[in-house]
Amino acid sequence: MKLLGWVLGLLLFVGGIDDIATINRLKKQAEEAYQKGDYTQAVQYYQLLVDSMQVQDERVYLNLAHAQLHAGDTATAQRQYGQLMNAESAAIKSVAYQQLGNLTTQQQQYQDALAMYKESLKANPANEDARYNYELVKKLQKEQEQQQDQSEDNQDQSDEEKEQEQQNQEQNEEQSEQQQDQEGESTDEQNQDQQQSDSEQQEGDQQSEEADPQEQNTQQGEEQSEGEKSEEEMSNSPLSERLEEMNISEEKARMILEAMRNNEMQYIQQNRRKPTKPKDRSKPDW
Repeated sequence: MKLLGWVLGLLLFVGGIDDIATINRLKKQAEEAYQKGDYTQAVQYYQLLVDSMQVQDERVYLNLAHAQLHAGDTATAQRQYGQLMNAESAAIKSVAYQQLGNLTTQQQQYQDALAMYKESLKANPANEDARYNYELVKKLQKEQEQQQDQSEDNQDQSDEEKEQEQQNQEQNEEQSEQQQDQEGESTDEQNQDQQQSDSEQQEGDQQSEEADPQEQNTQQGEEQSEGEKSEEEMSNSPLSERLEEMNISEEKARMILEAMRNNEMQYIQQNRRKPTKPKDRSKPDW
């Protein structure tokens, strides 16, 4: 029995030595791959250590998360860092929080990032990288807030401009309607004035037509009266003045008058010499 126990202990010792050798070999291979930038191969080596060799080493877990992050598997790396938030090593815990802060910063979740950096500094106040990142993110957060405020101001200004533009458009439409109404009223007034003017003109023409015959009669009467007056004036004027107006001398006027009298006497005498026709007794007197 004692011999059997000794043999089993020897086998376990030899097996343990082999496991330690394998673990050390895998760690070395993982580190070499990570340093060469072959992060996919490094992830495979670290994964063998955790899954196959059942290594419970917080540094191996941290290096696995680093390799996963560089290999592009951000989501898996973030979960791996999250498992180290309660790490026993303060240094590893601080780095895990720092990396989580970096990831949330990339996602522009500045408030969450600042909280992660605070936890990192609590775990290890000597972590200068975490401190630097914390100050940097504070500036980024301030700029983000300023941009948001500016964006809100621009939005408010844009809303005000749109509202003002709408008001101006409504005012222009209202002014246009008022102008159209005024033009319509002016046109109506002009039409009414034109109609009234035409009506007054027509009435004036009618009155003029009615007054024309009276004016013509009056004018004719005035002309006739003037003619009669002229003849009367001529008859009442001295003979010499009338002859002078007719450009006839008195002697010539006497000769004309004497000739007219002679002609009149001859005409009377000729009428007396004409035989009279005998009366027809066969016809009645009437």
